[in-house]
Amino acid sequence: MDGGTLTREQAIERLRSAEAAIRRLGVRRLALFGSVLRNQATPASDVDVLVEFDPAMKTLDSFMELAFLLDEVLGRRVDVVTTEALSPYIGPHILREAEDVLRAT
Repeated sequence: MDGGTLTREQAIERLRSAEAAIRRLGVRRLALFGSVLRNQATPASDVDVLVEFDPAMKTLDSFMELAFLLDEVLGRRVDVVTTEALSPYIGPHILREAEDVLRAT
């Protein structure tokens, strides 16, 4: 994994460059939130990603494949969270902050 600081712009560019592979896993929406989105990340920061899957393709395998793919694409550990798994306490904050990178049209 790369040891430098990942900026919001770098993360968005890398994710968009991998759009075809991400979409093949059934992702309908992918959004950034957290320190990378706010350009407050350090070299040790992970990347927080919110995803929505096509219900017909949402499996544990597709979730894990996506997590590994994003780790590779972004060059660091990625925390993948689905909208269904959001906590009722912090979920509303995440939904307000999240910035879509990929979204079904």
